[in-house]
Amino acid sequence: MKKMYFALAAFLMTVTAFSQGPITGTVLDGDTNTPLPGATVMVKGTTNGTSTDFDGNFTINTSAESGTLVVSYIGFNSKQIAFTASGNIGSVVLEPNAEELEGVVVTGILDIAKDRETPVAVSTIRAAEIQEKLGSQELPELLKSTPSIYATKTGGGFGDGRVNVRGFDSRNTAVMVNGIPVNDMENGAVYWSNWAGLGDVTTAMQVQRGLGSSKLAISSVGGTINVITKSTEKEEGGTVTLGGGNDGYLKTTVAYNTGKSDKGFAASVLLGRTAGDGYNYFIGLGYEPNEKHNFQFVLTGAPQVHNQRTSSFFNVATLADHLEYGAKYNYNGGTLNGEEFGWRRNFYHKPITSLTWEWKASEKSTLSTSAYASFGRGGGTGDIGSGPSFGFASSSRYRIPETGQVDYDLISRFNGGEAVTFYDGNDYQLSPNGDGEYITTSFGDGLARRASINSHNWFGVIANLNTQIDEKWSYDVGVDLRSYKGIHYRRMDNLLGADGYFDDDDINNPTHVIRDGDTIDSDFSSIVNVFKSIDDEEKIDYYNDGLVRWTGAFGQVEYTDGVVSAFVQGGISNQGFKRIDYFNYLDSDPLQETDWENILGGNIKGGANFNLNEANNVFFNAGYYSKQPQFDAVYINFQNELNPDLTNEKVLGLEMGYGLNLGDFRAKVNIYRTTWKDRFVRIGVETPTGDEGNANINGVEQIHQGIEIEADYRASDVVQFRGMLSLGDWEYAGNAFGQALDDDRNVIDPDVTLFLDGVKVGDAAQFTTNLEMIIRPIEDLKISANLYNASRLYAFLNAEDFDSADNQGSLRLPSYTLFDLGAYYTFGFGGNNKLSIAANVNNLFDTEYIAESLTNTFADGNGSTYEGISTNNKVFFGFGRTFNVSARYSF
Repeated sequence: MKKMYFALAAFLMTVTAFSQGPITGTVLDGDTNTPLPGATVMVKGTTNGTSTDFDGNFTINTSAESGTLVVSYIGFNSKQIAFTASGNIGSVVLEPNAEELEGVVVTGILDIAKDRETPVAVSTIRAAEIQEKLGSQELPELLKSTPSIYATKTGGGFGDGRVNVRGFDSRNTAVMVNGIPVNDMENGAVYWSNWAGLGDVTTAMQVQRGLGSSKLAISSVGGTINVITKSTEKEEGGTVTLGGGNDGYLKTTVAYNTGKSDKGFAASVLLGRTAGDGYNYFIGLGYEPNEKHNFQFVLTGAPQVHNQRTSSFFNVATLADHLEYGAKYNYNGGTLNGEEFGWRRNFYHKPITSLTWEWKASEKSTLSTSAYASFGRGGGTGDIGSGPSFGFASSSRYRIPETGQVDYDLISRFNGGEAVTFYDGNDYQLSPNGDGEYITTSFGDGLARRASINSHNWFGVIANLNTQIDEKWSYDVGVDLRSYKGIHYRRMDNLLGADGYFDDDDINNPTHVIRDGDTIDSDFSSIVNVFKSIDDEEKIDYYNDGLVRWTGAFGQVEYTDGVVSAFVQGGISNQGFKRIDYFNYLDSDPLQETDWENILGGNIKGGANFNLNEANNVFFNAGYYSKQPQFDAVYINFQNELNPDLTNEKVLGLEMGYGLNLGDFRAKVNIYRTTWKDRFVRIGVETPTGDEGNANINGVEQIHQGIEIEADYRASDVVQFRGMLSLGDWEYAGNAFGQALDDDRNVIDPDVTLFLDGVKVGDAAQFTTNLEMIIRPIEDLKISANLYNASRLYAFLNAEDFDSADNQGSLRLPSYTLFDLGAYYTFGFGGNNKLSIAANVNNLFDTEYIAESLTNTFADGNGSTYEGISTNNKVFFGFGRTFNVSARYSF
């Protein structure tokens, strides 16, 4: 009998040993039948999980004799796979679902919209598409196939691209990286050059149009762009990627993941370099000591220096210049001492680091906390001075007629005191001062290059407690704390042959002269060290700090039962503003530093989704924002002058949508209306009697409404079609009124009117379409052809320019159509080794088109025109045909 018990015990121990062995498998993309790296594999009902490696393979240990694996990946429907023992379960095929985002990062902080559940309009671009199509494009350019998105290269420099959502620019479109807001806290802007390396580490990019699902009281008037980076990989492996393209584009990246150790540690590192002074890095460290705690540390940045062809209207080429010198003509370009040189140059380094802690406090509650810091260093260069006879840096007298390039050597000779003949045929010579030095100034002869610095220190904490009350009800509560300091000044970058530069703008040092030893080159070395002191830098023109404090709280209640899902959420925030001006006020003047100006704001929104059946769903949402004004509307006239008419902007958003999912055919239709009221505008006024002053106008209103359609049709295993159409009607509503005051607060004009009623909002195409055909003729080969059209595109305009009733409204630019072509192939070498090749040609037919106009000048019948547009307008053409090829080796 004892022997029988012993044998039974040995048998049970053997079974247990086998059941505790690893379960392995491979996760595949149902669209392409290729591996899905980074997919999440969890044992259902537990916190035991892992991620697939770069070849879609996973290994997970479990002590259970049987159970269910839940496999999920951003952009795909989750799948549950039963297991009864250890071993290889084979391939798990996930079907695409463009809106399903689960389980990649801490979801308590990152607000991800889910298909047939979250009632918002949403589109998602996942990592595979980014790797295939990005090439030499900007990350925002990949969004142009999304409804109501308009993206361009703008100046065409490294990271100069921009994106508008439903007609709203980045200042009113929230951009989040792993749930952390990155819009500038003073003006709301997002500069994509600061994030030039995100494309290499992005797991998915989700655009939530409209007020979105974020619980934070953020600037999501037009929408929210969620960029989700890779988490720390749990499997060992790496990649090497090499890409090249037109105009000498070359980029190299190397990445490696250590895999998760027995003690729960893991690390991921990526380094990249783009031809020229462009780099990017990503460091991720993970630690999971037990099932209740998970820590993720991320550091990423992209220090870069690049020349620009954009800035002020003076330094942007006219349409006539573009036609004469080519679509890529740089109005600022030229050479100095045989080296490339230009007035405009961007240099910036904005590393962001975050530490995220997810604590599963109980079976029902999870606390997610993310502490982050960002140190932005850099700015942009430009011309300073007036030139001979009080000309401008853009004057044709400095330009070589045959090329349109600026002759910087000629300017340098003039600044050095040499008598020179400029291209206007006249002779000029700079006079020396009493000491025989050749000193340039901002108000006299001579030209130099200055750098405008816009650095910042930014710290924040976001915490969210999620509690699952029961299977249907849950709630969230949290806080959003931020502290920001913007540092603004100018310094001398290049004297261009002069002995010095005289500056009298600092009231504390009115006879300041900058000499060669005081200049700082705006090169790569000037931005690498983000902790370098600026105290010893010689400053000119202006020097001030902008301080912003943000204290916010939010909450949400959510209900879902598989058929109906609904939510109500609200947030409140107190935004404090302070300004310190070191140049316009004496150091002894108490007015040099303002008191804190605190302004309350907040939002409330809600919505519901109804799954009518397995194929049909409808949703609606509505929301109201009371949005604090931006920094320049709080302190006006570039001084410590508090705006006496401070008013919060009001935003009301309404939206409805319908979804159809028939398996091989899916479609979505959304209609929306966003009203944006009480925008602040300040304009200069001169009365007929010669009195001068300013008018504060708070009543500017915009209405953005439209319809969006998306569809995806898999005609066969070989052919697939994707398409979208968006039709917007974005315009100003009603005229706006105010009164003009002089510097002594006396009313000089009681009735100042901006005639805006019915004027179209500019700077983004209001009608866009996109049709993509994807062909998979053989396994591992994918060919994509894409047809894109943009029309009803209006020029950029300033509301303050419409102070006359006889204005002509918004200038409509010509429509254009682009055709892109791409091919992607993967070679397998056995094991985890593979080589992926991606090749893209954008604007295959080299179509010439105007992407945007910075001016709103109508043809008067006397001047020259281009397709009906006055050639006096300052425009940017598209870049013509571009191409890129990349090879990615995974091991």
